[in-house]
Amino acid sequence: MTVFAGDGRHRVAVLVRDGVLPFELSLVHRLFGQARGADGVPLYEIVTCTPVPGDVRTDADFTIAVPAGPDALAEADTVVVPGADTDYEPRDDLLGPELAAALARIRPGTRIASICTGAFVLAAAGLLDGRRAATHWRSSPRVRERFPHVTFDLGVLYTDEGGILTSAGAAAGIDLCVHMIRRDHGAAVANEVARGTVVPPHREGGQAQYLNRPVPEPRTSSTSRAREWALKNLHRPVTLRELAAREATSTRTFTRRFRDELGTSPGRWLVQQRVERACALLESTDLPVDEIAVATGFGTAGSLRLHLKAELGVSPTAYRATFRGR
Repeated sequence: MTVFAGDGRHRVAVLVRDGVLPFELSLVHRLFGQARGADGVPLYEIVTCTPVPGDVRTDADFTIAVPAGPDALAEADTVVVPGADTDYEPRDDLLGPELAAALARIRPGTRIASICTGAFVLAAAGLLDGRRAATHWRSSPRVRERFPHVTFDLGVLYTDEGGILTSAGAAAGIDLCVHMIRRDHGAAVANEVARGTVVPPHREGGQAQYLNRPVPEPRTSSTSRAREWALKNLHRPVTLRELAAREATSTRTFTRRFRDELGTSPGRWLVQQRVERACALLESTDLPVDEIAVATGFGTAGSLRLHLKAELGVSPTAYRATFRGR
């Protein structure tokens, strides 16, 4: 049975199970569904499927009707596995025969991602052996210990291990989906999706910042004026002293507030903003690489190459060749 339209769009199958978390299911549709090409045509086709078609229980007070079965997995370019409330139980039969048979339908080379405790499904299927993976920090240690060949990193928002991706809690699933869209279609499309969803296009930091931390008082937490000023001055050197002065604080206080608010250091954030600006210019202009390096504050083409390689794994020329005109 054909479940995708077959019109050439990237096909995303969302595999739901008993006890699925509705938010994690919906965010995949919301984010990938917003991605549009320059002509306004949707770039993805998203289908929800389940091992046995029919009503699927959620962890809320409603069920969802899912008519598509595992055939969708055989046709998908990307498979996303959201978490379920049953994932916290240290059961021996985490997969079960029907789920195992469904996962076996996935074609070799298909990108596979999990959200939150959906990582345990990937782990049980052997897809995470020898890999680093993210999952929710509150997940049962007993469940994690069942997979000694997987390195669960509870200090990151998501991992990308070459075609197998995992995210931490539900909100980190947003970060992961935006990351995948960026990898597929470039920064401009990903930024537009993030803007439409009113989320950051890139969020640096780990889960550790969310553990047992009091919420900062609003009057002491915002560094927005400094960040707004920095974005207008990316073409020039920006010092920590200048940023702190914009908020009338010491550099030490500013750095602490910045980490509390964004989960990363001011210096690291500046590099990310410069890289994003460089990507946008590589995609949308014919400026030489050395001019883009100056315009984004990297100074030299060599510095830009170094940082783009570190952040995205490609050179400016390769990035432009991949995403120019998309």
